[in-house]
Amino acid sequence: MSSLEIDDVSVDFQGLKAIDSVSETIISGEILGLIGPNGAGKTTLVNVMTGFQSPTVGSVKLLGQTIEGTSTHHLRRKGVARTFQGGRLFREMSVCENVETAGLGLGLSRKQATIEALELIDWMGLSDKANVLAGALPYTDERRVGIARALMQSPKFVLLDEPAAGMSDLECEDLMKLVVSIRDRFKCGIVLIEHNMRVVMQVSERIHVLDTGKTLARGKPSEVQNDPAVIEAYLGKG
Repeated sequence: MSSLEIDDVSVDFQGLKAIDSVSETIISGEILGLIGPNGAGKTTLVNVMTGFQSPTVGSVKLLGQTIEGTSTHHLRRKGVARTFQGGRLFREMSVCENVETAGLGLGLSRKQATIEALELIDWMGLSDKANVLAGALPYTDERRVGIARALMQSPKFVLLDEPAAGMSDLECEDLMKLVVSIRDRFKCGIVLIEHNMRVVMQVSERIHVLDTGKTLARGKPSEVQNDPAVIEAYLGKG
């Protein structure tokens, strides 16, 4: 069973502790929800897990091997993919070309990248938009294209950074089904960073709560929802 492990990780920015002694292990085939108030350190932790930020203290291991010093490009080839809060699409390129680009960056030929991109686009229900310029897409479709790019070459782990942002209730329902389908189809581990509590609580098997860079609580959704510290720091604010 594949694992992505963070062990006692801290991140300091000029004396400010963005992450403070956080540990977690994500295994293939599970969905972990990562929640916390704004400024809790969620995105910084994801940056550490995906090689965009080096920890000041602690280690990150993929399949038991330390990844410090591994470039984000090589880490992606090893099977760790992510999305971003902003879509970061190439707006003057089509949906298919945007997804193809991810495959080309992973070493596929243009033909291979096109075949896999079209398969993914079709699976995600975007086949009618394959030739539409990314800049003309509705916001929620931009998010789905970003997820499609992350799924190229069947990653072992996918980290989704606030995929439900800006979505309606109906669109969130579709997103929840998609996240579970990704786990089931690709057998990958998923980290879901999300402010929408209905989404994260319904699809996650486990929840990790951050507050001011520290682990506030960990456990099953039902346990976290009833934790007084979590209610006070985050859930109770909504």
